[in-house]
Amino acid sequence: MLAAFNRPLPVAIFIIAALILDQAIKYAVEIYLPMHELVPVVPYLGLYRTHNLGVAFSMLSDADGWFIVGLRLLIVAFVVWLWRKTGPDHHFAHLGFAMIIAGAFGNLVDRFVYGHVVDYVLFYTQTWSFAVFNLADSFITLGALCILIDEIISHRKAKPSEE
Repeated sequence: MLAAFNRPLPVAIFIIAALILDQAIKYAVEIYLPMHELVPVVPYLGLYRTHNLGVAFSMLSDADGWFIVGLRLLIVAFVVWLWRKTGPDHHFAHLGFAMIIAGAFGNLVDRFVYGHVVDYVLFYTQTWSFAVFNLADSFITLGALCILIDEIISHRKAKPSEE
């Protein structure tokens, strides 16, 4: 199944499906979730609607919106280039590239639809909380993890056995 991610059609289908899911959840969040109010789901996990004007962890929140759009498009172009240059046997890397592209497009659509990125997932304790994030951010993070896993696997395959 992972081998399918080195072909354009399965990747495009995955990206479109991920984008539809991401946008449907964000639409529901915007309609039904109160702004800046914690809605506990299970211990240490809650829903917390907020708007992010920057990129991950609100970095560059003071930057011009078009700069961030351009930066995201540049990143997508670079990831597409990496996807095309990566050999067909790097299955986890191809999956990772697809996830990163899907996540970047998800947050990019937010910029055009809402003027900001919609974040809503919060991990927290009584004294600490992680940055609020969304499904698109999760795709980007898990995509990077897939690429890292692929690199580790490739490194171990290339390493000569020591006997």
